[in-house]
Amino acid sequence: MASMEFQVQTLKLNGQPLTLAELEMVANSQAQVQIAGAAQNRVEESRAVIEKIVAGGATVYGVNTGFGRLADVTVPNEKLAQLQANLVRSHAGGLGNPLSIAEARVMALLRANVLAKGFSGVRAEVLELLVSLLNCGVTPVIPEKGSVGASGDLAPLAHLALVVMGEGEVFLNGERLASAEGLRRAGLKPIQLAAKEGLALLNGTQAMTAVGGLALARAFRIAELADLAGAMSLEALRGTPAAFDERIHSARPHPGQIAAAAHLRSLLAESEIRESHREHDTRVQDAYCLRCMPQVHGAVRGALAHVAEVLNIETGSATDNPLIFPEPGGGDVISGGNFHGAPLSYIFDYASIVITDLAGITERRVDRLLNPDINEGLPGFLTKEPGLSSGFMIAQIAAAALINECQVLSHPSSTGSIPTSGGKEDHVSMGMTGALKFRQIVQNAELVLGIELMCATQGIEFRHPLQPGKRLIGALDAVRKVVPALDADREIGKDVEAMSAAIRRGAFDAWRC
Repeated sequence: MASMEFQVQTLKLNGQPLTLAELEMVANSQAQVQIAGAAQNRVEESRAVIEKIVAGGATVYGVNTGFGRLADVTVPNEKLAQLQANLVRSHAGGLGNPLSIAEARVMALLRANVLAKGFSGVRAEVLELLVSLLNCGVTPVIPEKGSVGASGDLAPLAHLALVVMGEGEVFLNGERLASAEGLRRAGLKPIQLAAKEGLALLNGTQAMTAVGGLALARAFRIAELADLAGAMSLEALRGTPAAFDERIHSARPHPGQIAAAAHLRSLLAESEIRESHREHDTRVQDAYCLRCMPQVHGAVRGALAHVAEVLNIETGSATDNPLIFPEPGGGDVISGGNFHGAPLSYIFDYASIVITDLAGITERRVDRLLNPDINEGLPGFLTKEPGLSSGFMIAQIAAAALINECQVLSHPSSTGSIPTSGGKEDHVSMGMTGALKFRQIVQNAELVLGIELMCATQGIEFRHPLQPGKRLIGALDAVRKVVPALDADREIGKDVEAMSAAIRRGAFDAWRC
């Protein structure tokens, strides 16, 4: 988020699609959450259908049966509460590091929003407790691994459901606590789950949506800041902005390409560096990593826009099973497969590919800045005393290592279905795997982008007293507020980490589109 003060806002849940900005607000505790009145009414209507089924003795999956391969086993009414508790406990098999507090908060938000649609059959108090957890800063501890993305994110959501029951663990005020203690300190009480409620909390795609959604917001930022870094590299390398001419991009009118070209023109306007070599420039064309920035950066934007469209639909979708459809005098309970994460799994693979490629073109510009054979008269590795000093040499090597990791991670997880639950769930999405690897790829790309910003800034400084485009002057100052010039060799990894953190907190957002 940008480095400015925010007023706490109110977000009313009505089962509506949620924007990335709204997810980030709740992730960063910048919004209080409320339940819309219309949602409250729908929740009560769907719960009435479940109560009628239980009272009438009909057998309905998820209400009074076993689950998955055990769906044919009927459970008597007096054991329905135990059935739901057993379901949650047995499925809370998550492994590995916990999700970040931001990710876990968004996961709880999304689950509450699904319940607010009124298709899940839970009591209103379940939804109210989820909202209270968010508003009181009680965050479930949710291990990040163990979901195959169908029947949704069962293991992660089970850890969320444990907290509703007063079991498991939570984070509160920076402390990791037993849930019962965390709820007590926040003045909240756990709930004994009733018929259908455990299953309603477990089925769904909210873990992968939370992780992938927050990663997507970061991906949009670096896709736009790649224009900034690329423009700075072009100036340092005394390249030509001719390839960004509006007429070229109007002839191939992809919206992202047009936007990226316009952004680059804006950043490079009124450049003294460009004017200094315009008349004597013998090069007809720059290398692709410079000349084709609008085409590559723009295609990344287009891909991310599609990813955002799918994810936005998912944030306002009923994804549990079975779904309850109240009707006058009764209602229907219908089993389906809305929990299947295929739509998300595919887009996270897509996003992983394009951010990997964006990092790749970024690294190619870094190499051109450092390589004394091709860097337009800049000192080798951007150090005043090449040989005695290694300058940014290891930074490019680190970028290469990060990109290789991205290349491995960008292999699709969506094509790796492995049957589960005794073959009953015989095709799964692996969407959570896709979200987790997308998050790591974005993190790597932030580091590579930080390296380019550092190198390009140093390269432009070697062109002094000539100045770059007017908008870039402030960007140079912003870089120098994070890291000093590399006048002598030092432990450069700390600089790269500082730049990456600055990108994430919005220190360069003024130079986005």
